[in-house]
Amino acid sequence: MNFVNAQGIKKDSDFRQVYKKGKSFANRLLVMYVLENNLGINRVGFSVSKKVGKSVVRNNVRRLIRENFRLISKDEKIKIGYDIVFISRVAAKDSNFDSIKKSMINLFKKANIIKR
Repeated sequence: MNFVNAQGIKKDSDFRQVYKKGKSFANRLLVMYVLENNLGINRVGFSVSKKVGKSVVRNNVRRLIRENFRLISKDEKIKIGYDIVFISRVAAKDSNFDSIKKSMINLFKKANIIKR
């Protein structure tokens, strides 16, 4: 992954830790779990359930979320030192790039991890 100050969460144990100990924030399109990691970098993971659709649809939603995270972390200056997991809701399959971006910025503001 080519994010600014971020790397991917790959291990199932890392995902489980964020789900168990992290704080969740949600809106119509996405659920976001946030956990401080004290690593000096952000680690980010993406989860899209089979309920969202077949593999083509799921991969498209995942790409939209990943690209929006990349652009937001570059432009909006997300605070450093967090594990962040995004979970797509079924409504995300019918949404476009801009609506997912607004949804993500809304979640970052709720979690208070955007530098202003």
